[in-house]
Amino acid sequence: MISNNRLTAEEYEQNFSDIHPPFETRDAALVEANRCLFCYDAPCTKSCPTHIDVPKFIKQIVTDNIRGSAHTILSSNIMGGGCARVCPVEKLCEGACVYNLMEEEAISIARLQRHATERAIREKWPLFRRKPATGKKVAVIGAGPAGLSCAHVLSREGIDVTIFEKESKGGGLMTYGIAAYKVTPQFCQEEVDYITSLGGIQIEYGRELGRHLSLDALRRDFDAVFLGFGVGLARQLEIPGESLEGVVDAIRFIYDIRSKGYPTVPVGDKVAVIGMGMTAIDAATQARRLGAKEVTLVYRRTQEEMPCTEVELDIAKSDGCRIVWLATPKEITGSGGKVTQLVCRIMELGDRDASGRRSPADTGQTLTLDVDMVIKAAGQIPYSALVQADGLANTNGRISADKQGVTSLAGVFAGGDCVNGGKEVVDAVQAGKHGAAAILQYLNVPVNVPASS
Repeated sequence: MISNNRLTAEEYEQNFSDIHPPFETRDAALVEANRCLFCYDAPCTKSCPTHIDVPKFIKQIVTDNIRGSAHTILSSNIMGGGCARVCPVEKLCEGACVYNLMEEEAISIARLQRHATERAIREKWPLFRRKPATGKKVAVIGAGPAGLSCAHVLSREGIDVTIFEKESKGGGLMTYGIAAYKVTPQFCQEEVDYITSLGGIQIEYGRELGRHLSLDALRRDFDAVFLGFGVGLARQLEIPGESLEGVVDAIRFIYDIRSKGYPTVPVGDKVAVIGMGMTAIDAATQARRLGAKEVTLVYRRTQEEMPCTEVELDIAKSDGCRIVWLATPKEITGSGGKVTQLVCRIMELGDRDASGRRSPADTGQTLTLDVDMVIKAAGQIPYSALVQADGLANTNGRISADKQGVTSLAGVFAGGDCVNGGKEVVDAVQAGKHGAAAILQYLNVPVNVPASS
């Protein structure tokens, strides 16, 4: 049975509490910071898409220079506070830590990064100064990580920026698309407020490209345009029964948890989640934490090919989620218009595809799961109609842009998920920096330090 308000307020609070809590004391942070070897040509820095100087910011913590540490982080990644909570650090900075080669625990870089940035963001420390206004103005579409990052770099150089955001809050994926136990809506708002506290950045909410705005008009009214609207359309399963009551997409499910509150979001007793990416894990674990009795993740390949990290998989397992490998949905059956079963094809792995992963092949056998809710997390697809209507060169709806974000239209730049199809928050931040650097060059605005460095 699908229902909401399954738990007490205390249970919701406990289930969705911070999964990676900060250091409880300054001394605890110092103990961890003092473990750092301050490597030359540090692999942790090289593995960070935004190239945060990790040894430098940790050294600043050691010397009790928190303000300097926050500046080091936020100069490279203005969303460094949020990334400290949501980045898959096990495959980035912490995964590259030399301690891994010594079979010792890696430095807790993410927690140290959070320790260095929390007060700065909450109290809006004025770590950056805006240069005098140049008279140039740029439109940014999307107040997500790419758009906010681009806007902050531009504003620092004296550009007036207007961000157009279709939702009622900024932050994009950070605010609406990530598990609530990783980052709270309150922090997301604090981070957006900190970024805009620099000045020169105006966000107009409830304004959507293709509905309230046209690219042609923006190109006329602004000196340049940056597109950072991401992806967000759920990939459909294209199987019988997909329209039955109880079949939902993971994006909407997580969005509702983030925007409506835990008690209001309905969840089934027996839930199947299709997919094994980060979104699938977030949907599965949150279904359990909302009160689902059984949650089963269904994935067409094996653990070796899964897109999520081992750390994320362990979260799902520790929450009691069951995993069914080598299975793909064939049909959803129901009674009275409601979901009752998920029928899956049993697969086996064949040759490797273009991504390097072995392709699943149908064995002809089936597996049936008794469920009352199916959450689709089989990936997201670009806003193809929007991109094609605006005449942008694209590949299957993904905007074609070079490494600096230059598109096929003069004065139009793009970055983040709308270009790459969907990567990490930190990748979107870096794409925003690259786009800002290209825009500054396009506008002939001189900068002392390249924004994409």
